[in-house]
Amino acid sequence: MAAMRTLHTAPASFIVPPAPHLVSPTPTPRGALPAKAPPAAAATIQSHARPPLSPRVGRRRPCARAASSGAGAVVASLEDAKRDVLIALSQIIDPDFGTDIVSCGFIKDLEISETLEEVSFRVELTTPACPVKDMFEEKANEVVAALPWVKKVNVTMSAQPAQPVYAGDLPEGLKKISNIIAVSSCKGGVGKSTVAVNLAYTLAGMGARVGIFDADVFGPSLPNMVSPVNRLLVVNPESKSILPTEYLGVKLVSFGFAGQGRAIMRGPMVSGVINQLLTTTDWGELDYLVIDMPPGTGDIHLTLCQVAPLTAAVIVTTPQKLAFIDVAKGVRMFSKLKVPCVAVVENMCYFDADEKRYYPFGKGSGAQVVQQFGIPNLFDLPIRPTLSSSGDTGIPEVVADPQGDVSKIFQNLGVCVVQQCAKIRQQVSTAVSYDRSIRAIRVKVPDSDEEFFLHPATVRRNDRSAQSVDEWTGEQKVQYGDVPEDIEPEEIRPMGNYAVSITWPDGFSQIAPYDQLDMLERLVDVPLPATAAVASS
Repeated sequence: MAAMRTLHTAPASFIVPPAPHLVSPTPTPRGALPAKAPPAAAATIQSHARPPLSPRVGRRRPCARAASSGAGAVVASLEDAKRDVLIALSQIIDPDFGTDIVSCGFIKDLEISETLEEVSFRVELTTPACPVKDMFEEKANEVVAALPWVKKVNVTMSAQPAQPVYAGDLPEGLKKISNIIAVSSCKGGVGKSTVAVNLAYTLAGMGARVGIFDADVFGPSLPNMVSPVNRLLVVNPESKSILPTEYLGVKLVSFGFAGQGRAIMRGPMVSGVINQLLTTTDWGELDYLVIDMPPGTGDIHLTLCQVAPLTAAVIVTTPQKLAFIDVAKGVRMFSKLKVPCVAVVENMCYFDADEKRYYPFGKGSGAQVVQQFGIPNLFDLPIRPTLSSSGDTGIPEVVADPQGDVSKIFQNLGVCVVQQCAKIRQQVSTAVSYDRSIRAIRVKVPDSDEEFFLHPATVRRNDRSAQSVDEWTGEQKVQYGDVPEDIEPEEIRPMGNYAVSITWPDGFSQIAPYDQLDMLERLVDVPLPATAAVASS
């Protein structure tokens, strides 16, 4: 193999602090950001979405300023005014990604009046279920209003169209779904359907567009847990797609709505039914599709994981040791399928009486799952007659009693799911990228702190698909000299949580799993782009 190029190390990038002249010397209004605070002390807001891959606001030439920097100060031009606004907004730091909202690409449609007194812009979130969108709006108003020349601020909050992070060919019905959440336990009777339905309606209450898919054809629970007016699925005669029924704004699909009750059929037929119900349904634009998984780890689960690009999984268990044993099998299944488990819900955990808390089934099953498998979040659900009866009345508990203790637990679970999905999407979308300035492929696999760089030719030469390697003999079809040393990828796109699709100049599309990239020969002493090196010197 040809010798690798050795490149130089460069320091990390940074965020420019707000310019001192942008803030009026008058006392800071209550609740406003401090005028000269560095980024660490600036407004920090919980993350809500992955940052789009848009370039950062770079340094520009100094602009001519009016002599006065106090109240009533003016700017020399519209361009200077826009720069002031963007620098002010860059004080708002997203702590999950360590990046300001300007660099994340959240600021859209920035307009400034001809008199340079009124500022209007839109903050575009990638999910309408952002738990702190009101705080984003408040802080954006504060930092822009603090500019000495601004007299009026108009902030509009919006969300991006729903779109999957997956780059492969998806069934038509899944092409407009941003996140697919599996609620699973691998054991029956632990309250999985209760968690799935209440989580879905919690996300809907947070402003998201949500759907529920009941994947249990042998014992569908959804028809008993919700009360839609139309209890039968309808097929569009023109498109031949299934139209989901709805209840309180949430789209619903279940075999129980197919008019055939419970299925009596063999495994291969069940997988076909699940595939048809999921992929031929016209879900429309959804921010979250919650899949209520059936018990076990069989054909249906594998079919769902192969057909639908699952974003994450929520695991449901009960305090008993037997439940833990089955749940552990499910967690291992998701691990092999590269689906991250983001939360554990321990149902029927306790009840309160006589000012004491009792644990009738013991303690520790949920905590054991968290500790053994490194799942970051644990939620305990109490034993409540209302929570149980909600599955029979057709009204989810979070809808019947939105201010109750159970609803607050589901609210916390909803916030967790939103934030974890945002992190996963951001990690997946930026896991593998190509830096043309140093001619190297950068790799930072999700859930790993390690970052490394690969030579593009090395990646192309190590393709293991049938187009590069003979499936029968194992003989390498693509020889070393067939790949130019200076080859560069044209496009890199994520393929779920496990691989990327790399398009090369010759039209070849290579599927590169993270595990395979991790085994390739790496470049060392690789610099960051020159602009970052100069800025931090």
